[in-house]
Amino acid sequence: MAGSSLLRFMAFIAFLFAFFATGSSTAQVPVLLWSSGSLRPLASPAAGHITSNDQLTTYLTSAFGSGPHTVLFFLQDKLSKDDFTVFGGVFGNKQDSAFPNLETALQSSSSSVTLPASEWSGSSAILSLLQEKLGVSPLLVDADTLSHLSVDTSVSNLLLINLPYCTDLHRSCKEVLRDNDEIIGKVLSVMKAQNIPYTAIYTGLQPSRVISETSVSNQLVGRSLLQAVVPDVKPPIMFNVSNSPCIMLWAQNLNISLSSTSQWIDLAAQTPSLTGSLCNGSSSLLVLSYESGFTLSFAMRRQFYPVSARNWFTLDSVQLQSGGLTASFIGSRNIYAPAEYSYHCQSVSSFQDALLVPNNTNQNTTQWRLNFIDFQIQGFGLANGTDFSYASDCAGFFTPGIWMGLLTALLMLLILVYGLHMIMQLNTMDRFDDPKGPSISVPQSE
Repeated sequence: MAGSSLLRFMAFIAFLFAFFATGSSTAQVPVLLWSSGSLRPLASPAAGHITSNDQLTTYLTSAFGSGPHTVLFFLQDKLSKDDFTVFGGVFGNKQDSAFPNLETALQSSSSSVTLPASEWSGSSAILSLLQEKLGVSPLLVDADTLSHLSVDTSVSNLLLINLPYCTDLHRSCKEVLRDNDEIIGKVLSVMKAQNIPYTAIYTGLQPSRVISETSVSNQLVGRSLLQAVVPDVKPPIMFNVSNSPCIMLWAQNLNISLSSTSQWIDLAAQTPSLTGSLCNGSSSLLVLSYESGFTLSFAMRRQFYPVSARNWFTLDSVQLQSGGLTASFIGSRNIYAPAEYSYHCQSVSSFQDALLVPNNTNQNTTQWRLNFIDFQIQGFGLANGTDFSYASDCAGFFTPGIWMGLLTALLMLLILVYGLHMIMQLNTMDRFDDPKGPSISVPQSE
């Protein structure tokens, strides 16, 4: 592959690999090979293909089969194909690339081989394989020592150059990779100055980014709707008279507290007894008695209002009983709805934005508090059987914020219209003085 397009190719292969790879969680490291001489050509791997250790062994065996070879083995602590994608300046911004020397080396080499994904087995299998094929032990060098080293090209040489990876917070990965690229450039310059033929390999000791891919072998293949699992919704509390629903109540939480510092108790998590409940055409009483010793009572009243010419129901009061004490809360001022509707509110509380006003004469119950979440109740006109009727919500359509926005926009519109009207009333002069003629005499009446 042409060295000038290496980084763009690596990014393209990375995208195709992520798109086509299925059912594989094998960690991979890229392997780049180039030579000042010639390398056995290798077909570009298919998208998503992971070069196995056996395949890599077969290729290196054929590449270093006979004759002495000088191999420069650049072994970085960590390396992944994503490093080329992120730091390679692959979108035309070559000045921002962290691999200028590596790209120049691949461009100027007579042959090169790129393996975007080679199977990683937990250690540098390539180094062991090179030791076996070349029959020599690796010699650890750097750019400075290599310039003073006499390399005998009549025998095989395995020169190991260790490169670090970003492991601290003081230097970014891009800076470390740029320094590694400078080291590669210095080593190759030394080899070129000494006119030593070489084969270079650049890879990682382990992957820098490991992305676990979920196997789809046990999943359905094809199109499917991604829908969140809806949790089971508990049924509403229903009081029946003559096998017909008369009162219905539902709440996500029925929280009560006996003081401002005590914890909340959610009665909605308990199953109540409806003993004492009653309903008729004009009033309804829902009594919820719990085994924990608490009792909640909801008293509702239906009444005809001539102004609206319809029946309305109000939640007159809510009572909380515990240990022989009773706390009463008035709701008729804020909790009401047409008689054939249900009433719904996201939050019904007695202490903040209170819809239930405390009406306690006993000093022992002044600190009792109620907080109902996602509260809905209907005490009359249950014509839909086991379903609530249309809900009258406590949150009106026109909130104070909406009214403020509308009034401000209307005021600005009136100012704009008035300004345009004043501009349109401006008149230009229709008479001009001629210096060659008599002076214009404008009567006072004009």
